[in-house]
Amino acid sequence: MTAIELPGLTHELSTDAENAPEIPWNVILYNDDVHSFEEVIFQVQKATGFALERAVEITLEAHQTGRAVCFTGDLDTCNRVAGILKEIRLHVEIDRSGPG
Repeated sequence: MTAIELPGLTHELSTDAENAPEIPWNVILYNDDVHSFEEVIFQVQKATGFALERAVEITLEAHQTGRAVCFTGDLDTCNRVAGILKEIRLHVEIDRSGPG
């Protein structure tokens, strides 16, 4: 804690990183013209644990727009998800989730 002292006012500022909300990370899946839809959908399900319908939505978004946020979470979990997607050489990256 850091105290800011002004005449008539004292305010405590928290500098403890544990109190700051963690900004989530995104796993971004890019369009893939090598694998079949079924292969990508299966790998998305395997990596994320999402239901078939959600995995299909993600795969179609990546196909139609060139990329899709495949998963959002803490950095360790995103690294695990990305690693599973990369097992079949899907193109992914991990990026900080932006505000709003």
